[in-house]
Amino acid sequence: MLVSDGYHIPYHLNGLRLYTGPAYKFRTNLGYIETEEGDFAMMKVLIIVGSLRRKSFNRQLADAISDIISGHAEVSFLEYSDLPMMNQDLEYPVPAVVQRIRSEVTGADGLWIVTPEYNHSYPGVLKNLIDWLSRPVDPLDRRSGSAIRGRKVAISSVAGNSSGSFCRERLSELLTTIGADPMEDPQTGFTLDADAFTSDILTLRLEDLDRLKVQADAFLDFIDD
Repeated sequence: MLVSDGYHIPYHLNGLRLYTGPAYKFRTNLGYIETEEGDFAMMKVLIIVGSLRRKSFNRQLADAISDIISGHAEVSFLEYSDLPMMNQDLEYPVPAVVQRIRSEVTGADGLWIVTPEYNHSYPGVLKNLIDWLSRPVDPLDRRSGSAIRGRKVAISSVAGNSSGSFCRERLSELLTTIGADPMEDPQTGFTLDADAFTSDILTLRLEDLDRLKVQADAFLDFIDD
């Protein structure tokens, strides 16, 4: 991912040019939550990328988001490329990969989904992940709840001319249906420039980064609410 005006110095990671710049000045104590013991702990944000492509534009966007909130929240990325297609025949005993994913999701204070738009909707790999997360933790007890129920979720997308607006709308509806708590506003959507499809590099303008910073600020507030 490349910042367009040259003000920020890019560094290289796995062949991608990623944003690094001055730390965003969040408000004092933003990004911390009070524990049951009365102490304060840094929030944990789990980023879920809706594409498995190695040089995914949305993975590059997710890296920019991680840079922005690092130091104000513990950030990790969910790896789910080995998740099988949802199949009730596989639910019990719970597959190890499903148990790992559920643990990472329930261990986070907030989820940030960064996804492309496929045919005016979300990708199949993301839908499959959400289908698994929506299932009861105990397949023999439908009242046991799911790993994603009640989770606070931020949504961002980079796509073509729609900026992922159709995907974000449908994803918000899906998350609400399964009992998650998506942050409706602000969400962020960005439009790929013509060069991106040949360079495989996402270019973000400074105003794009400012929008991400506003969303990050709002999301940490949303988690703490």
